[in-house]
Amino acid sequence: MFVKTKMKEPLGDRIFLLGVYAVLLLITVSVLYPLLYIVSSSFSSPRAVVSGQVWLLPIEFNLKAYKSIFQSSQLMSGYYNTIVYTVFGTLINLLFTVLLAYPLSVKSFYGRNFFMILLMITMFFSGGLIPTYLLVKDLHMLDTRWAMWLPGALSVFQVIVARTFFQSSIPGELAEAAQMDGCRDIRFLWSVVLPLSKPILAVMTLMYAVGHWNAYFDALIYLRSEKLFPLQYVLRNLLILNAADPEMLANTAGKMREQGFEQALKYALIVVASVPVLVMYPFVQRHFVKGVLIGSLKG
Repeated sequence: MFVKTKMKEPLGDRIFLLGVYAVLLLITVSVLYPLLYIVSSSFSSPRAVVSGQVWLLPIEFNLKAYKSIFQSSQLMSGYYNTIVYTVFGTLINLLFTVLLAYPLSVKSFYGRNFFMILLMITMFFSGGLIPTYLLVKDLHMLDTRWAMWLPGALSVFQVIVARTFFQSSIPGELAEAAQMDGCRDIRFLWSVVLPLSKPILAVMTLMYAVGHWNAYFDALIYLRSEKLFPLQYVLRNLLILNAADPEMLANTAGKMREQGFEQALKYALIVVASVPVLVMYPFVQRHFVKGVLIGSLKG
């Protein structure tokens, strides 16, 4: 009969472990508290926000800031545009990335090393902002949605990560067996490679989608029509340039504005802009770590 005995850890190891936990707890608090403060302030009364009463939980709970946000046609238009840019932009990114990364991962593809060198050169050298703008202008994409999609349709870094994943996770024997059964390359990619590549697809989807959701610089350069402005560009005008939307303040009394309604409104805007990304992350989180590790460390 075996008796379980628990090995007693040395005092020095326990002290070190407690120190590690204390540092991790401090880092967690320093990251979470600003987020909690912003959320609490967005649900608090403007008077409580300005007077500094909000510390951890909402004070004098109200939804007036959120009601004002959803009454703004400018903000709702920016929300719609950002969703369109994110969804279609991510699909374009995934299409180009997979169609380039998979052939480069096939060992029988002639000249793949040459093409990889060309791609990697673009990571260190580029034409610059002005030549890129002139190219977009010559292609007649200024002030169109295509200007938000095509100039950044491909990320070389993501191509390298996806290529490494395909090389290390898709056995060559699968392709040989498929060819013997008369399967074409496109059919093999669609029916075999992509179903086995969910981790790396989840990683690329998250990376590209977050990039599109947070993008505003391309809109600043290429877009002129207000109806095409993404959410982040609208938020830049509201939060940084203090260009308040009259529609959001139209139904608010002057006294409340004096008491800091615009400050509470800014916190609510931050929450509204961040929620979609936070909601999306849990659905891809289980694939995220596996995809990053396999795609970047192997090969």
